[in-house]
Amino acid sequence: MTSGRKIIGFLGLSLCVVLTMAGVAFSQEKAGETAPAKPVTNEFEGTVKIGLGKYFYLPTAQGYDIAVQGQIESGDASKLTGKDIRVKGELLLDKPTVLRADSIEIKEAGSYRNVFTRTADLVLDDYIEPKARDLFPSLDITNALKNEEWEGKGKAKIYGSVQAGEGVNYILLVDAKGKEIGKIIVDKYSDYAAYYLKKLRLFDKFWFYVDIKDTIDKKVRTKSLELFHADVFLCGLY
Repeated sequence: MTSGRKIIGFLGLSLCVVLTMAGVAFSQEKAGETAPAKPVTNEFEGTVKIGLGKYFYLPTAQGYDIAVQGQIESGDASKLTGKDIRVKGELLLDKPTVLRADSIEIKEAGSYRNVFTRTADLVLDDYIEPKARDLFPSLDITNALKNEEWEGKGKAKIYGSVQAGEGVNYILLVDAKGKEIGKIIVDKYSDYAAYYLKKLRLFDKFWFYVDIKDTIDKKVRTKSLELFHADVFLCGLY
């Protein structure tokens, strides 16, 4: 009987140990599922090619636009253009093409000097994520007199090139033979669009994402080929 009791006691103890270990493992597994992922700090060094507003482009951070929330020594990101820098920051899940800058250092006389440390959340009101581009229908304008081709379209994208006029900026539209179809008067570029305009300086034509505004009067449109006013949200190759 004594031996039987020992066996039963041993089995009971073993069962308790197994259940306890299983409980610990389950708890660890659940904790792993619910614990938020720790942010990964990324660090890049190099020469800034383009800076404007909140955005700047560093070739060593390929595929990302770097965004700054706050001022860089009493200025914006344009102050960084041509500077050798070191930037530390975090990639954003809700903005997959953006690296948020948390600190920026400029290299001077062989050593780095801090010029920016983030103290506020990043706010990018003009940012358009890649998937959202599909929401902009493509405009196909064939004639300056066919105002039905753009009126009432709201926000759309159109393929063209930049043309500077006297005190005004245009988006120039041409047909397959290079003949001018018309031109759109740009009232405003967002910082994001102006930044990308600089990035695309080596390309002759690309897509403009616009908010279509007032149509030009027919008599004026016939002579000038100015079609309508628009604000530009983004410029891109697709």
